[in-house]
Amino acid sequence: MELWLWLVVVGQLVMAVVAIIDKYVITSKTTALRPFSYAFWISVLSSGSVAVFLLGWVPVPIEGLSFPSFANVEAPSLVVFALSVTAGYAFFSALLSFFTALKRSDASDVVPVVGGLNAVFTLLLGYAFLDAELPTHFTLGFVLLVVGTILVSQFRFSWRTMLSVSHAGLMYGVHYVAIKALFELTNFDTAFLWSRLAIVAVAVSMLLIPEYYENVMRHTSKVRQRDGVLVISNKILAGIGSLLLLKAIEFGDVALVQALGGLQYLYLLLFSACCGWMISRDFGENVTSRDVVQKMLSVPLIVLGFFLLFL
Repeated sequence: MELWLWLVVVGQLVMAVVAIIDKYVITSKTTALRPFSYAFWISVLSSGSVAVFLLGWVPVPIEGLSFPSFANVEAPSLVVFALSVTAGYAFFSALLSFFTALKRSDASDVVPVVGGLNAVFTLLLGYAFLDAELPTHFTLGFVLLVVGTILVSQFRFSWRTMLSVSHAGLMYGVHYVAIKALFELTNFDTAFLWSRLAIVAVAVSMLLIPEYYENVMRHTSKVRQRDGVLVISNKILAGIGSLLLLKAIEFGDVALVQALGGLQYLYLLLFSACCGWMISRDFGENVTSRDVVQKMLSVPLIVLGFFLLFL
């Protein structure tokens, strides 16, 4: 198996675990963080990705892989700065809507729908702003995504949850198109560093609004040390997963990497069907017979539609 494919398989497994922990953090009665405060801290902890650059001198025992290095980072031009801020704002906004949806519904329902909508919006925005071409099978893939989304949303989402997942999908699309534009304008290390710092800056700027400041401070003051360790550990996992997927895009075909994003949904479906009953109270996964049947019908359609969009 080629290196980029291994990176995708492992990266999507890591991101599936991250989604499960996200669901636990914002829904469990034993934790204090809620969607806005959790989105704030996840964004702020993105600054930790800078630590990867300190390892730029360390050789990686896998051919073709290396740690990002400050030596490769360039000063941002006005366009790079604007795109970084756009990517940062879109990411924070997407996180907030995503966590809001997770609070109300199962991770194995929310993640596939957000991912499917993200794929559609990314392609459409790329077509509009990056001169990208729509794939041959766009219509068929889009139809399958819509059918799969309806099967999930019609029976399992309230209109408020559907609004949240739609907004999250749109904002993730804006984020990834902005990141793609950065990759085309500059090198990987420069785009990665400035886009991560922009996410932190956008999150911190939210504290200038008194209502948001009180929200973050109130929930943060109630967080226990164990929960803080869980959040930080999950952010480290998310950072590893994101870096693996970005490296997969660098070494492999971006369309194939995106198409294999459906692996995360399959991982979540398998977790829900096989293991959800053991921890359903804490993780909020509904695993009745009807729930499993709906997931088995809807998620494969979304995965197939997602796959067709990028082939």
